[in-house]
Amino acid sequence: MDTKLKVAVLGTGIMGAAMARNLLRAGHEVSVWNRDAAKTEPLAAEGARRAASPADAVEAAGLVLTMLYDAAAVQEVMRAAAPGLRPGTAWVQSTTVGIPDVPALAGLARELGLDLVEAPVSGTRAPAEAGQLLVLAAGRGDVRPRVAPVLDAIGARTIWTGQDPAEGSATRLKLVVNSWVIAASNAAGEVVALAEALGVDPQQFLGVIDGGGLDLPYLRTKMGLILDGELEPASFAVDTARKDAHLIVDAAAEKGLKLDGAEAYAARLDRVAEQGRGKQDMAAAYYAGR
Repeated sequence: MDTKLKVAVLGTGIMGAAMARNLLRAGHEVSVWNRDAAKTEPLAAEGARRAASPADAVEAAGLVLTMLYDAAAVQEVMRAAAPGLRPGTAWVQSTTVGIPDVPALAGLARELGLDLVEAPVSGTRAPAEAGQLLVLAAGRGDVRPRVAPVLDAIGARTIWTGQDPAEGSATRLKLVVNSWVIAASNAAGEVVALAEALGVDPQQFLGVIDGGGLDLPYLRTKMGLILDGELEPASFAVDTARKDAHLIVDAAAEKGLKLDGAEAYAARLDRVAEQGRGKQDMAAAYYAGR
C-alpha cells in the first residue's frame, strides 16, 4: 500500500502548521487552508499547496485533517469543504471539542460520506513541531491503517481509545489530560506570583523541590516563560486554554461534578484574556491576580 498520501490540513495555527510541516517532511502531498491566509505562506515556502477555500483544499485529497478553534469552526469549515469532498475520504478530526459536540461531528461525517477518526492530540508547540505529539484516537479498525501514515507523521505515539468515534472516548480522555495541563500551568503562575509578593526568589523555590517528587519539567518550563518574559509566541495560547477550561467545567457539571479548581482556572484565564493577553502563552494566567 502506498503510504504517501494527499492530505488537506484545514487550520494552520500553532498546532495545524506544525502538523502540516511534519506531513511534508514525511513525503506527503499537503494542501493547506486557513481563515487568515497569511498563516499558510510559510508552509507554501516549504512545499505545501495554498488553497483558496476549504473546498479547494480537500479536492483530490485522500485524507482531511482539521485542527481548528472549536466545534462550531469545524462544522462551518467542513460544510464549506463539502463541494470538494469525495465519499469515503478519511477525516482526522484533531480539534479539541466538547463531549456534546462529538455526536454532531460524527453525524456530519455520515452526512458527507466521510470515514471519521476522532483524534485530539496532547502536546504543545515544541512537541508538535518535532512530530512528537501524543495522539488520542478513536476509529474503526478498517480505517486505522489508512490514517496511520498521517498519525505517525504528526505524533510519537497513538493511543486508540475505541472503535466508534461518535462515542467520544478520545475527547473524554483529552479533557482529562487538559485538566491537568491547565492546573499545572496555573499553579506555575501562582507560585511565581506568591513568591514575588512574599519577597522569595522563585529560583529558591525551584532549589527546594529540585530532583524530588514535586519537581516537574513542565512546571519549570512555564515558570521560565513567566520569569523571562517570553510569553509570545505562545506554546498553548490563553484563548485556546480558556476554551478548553470551560469545556472541562461543562463536562464535569453534566455529570453532577463540581470542580472548584477548574472553575477558578477558567475564571483566571478569562481575566487575563480580558487584559488583552489572549494570544500569549497560557502561563500568562500569572497576571490574573494583578
